[in-house]
Amino acid sequence: MPHTSSGQHLAESFGHAGVVREAEARYAAGSLSNQEVSVLDARGWATRTPAEVRAILDSLPLVDGIAETVDWCRQHDFAPVLATLAWDAVGAYLCRRFGFDRASGPRLEVIGGRYTGEVAEHFDELDKRDFAMSAAAELSVKPAQCAAIGDSRSDLPLFAEVGMAIAFNASPTARAAAHAATDGTDLRAVLPLLTTWLTTFQPPR
Repeated sequence: MPHTSSGQHLAESFGHAGVVREAEARYAAGSLSNQEVSVLDARGWATRTPAEVRAILDSLPLVDGIAETVDWCRQHDFAPVLATLAWDAVGAYLCRRFGFDRASGPRLEVIGGRYTGEVAEHFDELDKRDFAMSAAAELSVKPAQCAAIGDSRSDLPLFAEVGMAIAFNASPTARAAAHAATDGTDLRAVLPLLTTWLTTFQPPR
């Protein structure tokens, strides 16, 4: 999502966008933890229903080329996994829409068919790394055989583990931690970098 996040987009509809913008900025600066951001954001979800959330997610301002990039991954024997700190409802939606194998994310509490405004399960940048590495292990893929695409502080632990880390529309911190970087309004901008990596990759012994 260029210039925003799924959390901010949902918060615009729920009426607590200012809270989420400030919290995400403080997370990026390192003065708030992901758990603290999640608690602040979750409060704005109180009384909403999963159906309401799905309807809002249809209007996510996403970059182009996501479905095509997922298809490219499958054609080149990559398992497309969505390692994210977005709420689990967002990850599940993107899996259904674009065909990712699975997604991670913190989980909101739901009672009686409505969100309570509480966090049921926290999920931070280290969990994001561990989720991706666990998915790789299930597929008998070594970390050096994995590629990660990210844009922010939350991607740094994962970037440190994989054989190819690509910063896409990324913060300076994420760019500095990546092996390569690119920008654009279409996710297919990463494909030349992945193609070059595949042609030069030396399998780990």
